[in-house]
Amino acid sequence: MSPVLPPEIVTPRRRPAQLRPAAPWWRNLDPEFPAWKVVNHMDRFTRLRLQTSSLTDLGLRAGIIAATTALSLPWSLRPDTLLRDRKERGFYHDLATAGDAHAFFQKPKPGIRVRVRHSGPLAHQPKDGQSYLLSFRSPFEAVNPRVREDYHRHDNNEIAWAQYWKHGDKPRPTIAVIHGFIMDSYWVNSKFFALEWFYEQGYDVLLYTLPFHGYRQGLLSPFSGHGYFSHGPLHMNEVHAHAIHDFRVFLDWLLSHGVPSVGVTGISMGGYATALLASVEERLAFAIPVVPPASLVDMVFEWPVLGHLIRSALATAGISIQEARHTLAVNSPLTWQLAIPKERVLLIGGMDDRITFTKHTMLLWEHWDRPAVHWFPGGHVLHWGQGDYLKAMRRFLDGIGFKP
Repeated sequence: MSPVLPPEIVTPRRRPAQLRPAAPWWRNLDPEFPAWKVVNHMDRFTRLRLQTSSLTDLGLRAGIIAATTALSLPWSLRPDTLLRDRKERGFYHDLATAGDAHAFFQKPKPGIRVRVRHSGPLAHQPKDGQSYLLSFRSPFEAVNPRVREDYHRHDNNEIAWAQYWKHGDKPRPTIAVIHGFIMDSYWVNSKFFALEWFYEQGYDVLLYTLPFHGYRQGLLSPFSGHGYFSHGPLHMNEVHAHAIHDFRVFLDWLLSHGVPSVGVTGISMGGYATALLASVEERLAFAIPVVPPASLVDMVFEWPVLGHLIRSALATAGISIQEARHTLAVNSPLTWQLAIPKERVLLIGGMDDRITFTKHTMLLWEHWDRPAVHWFPGGHVLHWGQGDYLKAMRRFLDGIGFKP
């Protein structure tokens, strides 16, 4: 399915790459995984395009690092947060070790009322249908009872939001899209994923907003998504449980209103949420993660400045990379098995991703027993040949019978 040769891994001291570590992965994945390098085989023109995309990735990464270091990390490293997290991390260790995804990603209660209103004039207005804004007050409760009060202090985050494009005649197979970190704009995501084109092919579309983004961010939030990482690692676990819970409420609503089938795709952190949904929601028609990370600990360890600060803080506390992985393992797709057949999964990876990193896509691909994968000559932001993988997505949807 790939139009180019897949990337290869080079490890320090040229040791064989174990991209499918023995369970549990958090203990047996090489501690030097953040130092593994990716080698690509390509012509000169493709290499030049990758260099351009790499510079764009590095610029965006520098901005994320600066904002996170200045505005999020100090909150995460507060003494009371560190003390609470040290006491409570065993709760999440036990859930990850038990291996039951449904114990952490709990099923929503039935009968949650979803409010439906017409989208504003600036939203996409399909010619042969309607654009709606969906919302509901989320009944989600933090999985760990000891962090519930702290987690639910954020009032705006208690309301879940999505934009829904629906054809006028009848409910259609629906493509659900999950945005990346910070990039929550419905307009930007609709253009990036060519959703108007998919809509014209006959699909309905749902654009889902992650917790602490868009309408869900706090009034004093310095940027959309600030609350995702700014309250410590245990809070981060609960954010992902919350994201999956609220998406499943919208999924329940769609299916209860006659939608014949729903699949999900997402980019970056949205790809990560897509991978988690594929691990817990068997009703999905498909899952297409685009440039997803596989382990947040390993991803951030490779970022300059921020990775060094976090490494130093963990070393000072006597916490190894294996223990840090274990603490966040409940929110990693590497911890869980697929809930849908691998034939309904398509991974899309950038050959020179410098933000979530190419090797994470490769690691997830191996963990899922090598489902379909499409490599494009680009990085995290600039997706050269994006039209090729959008067409590959359409061929994949046709191939699994997901048709209007």
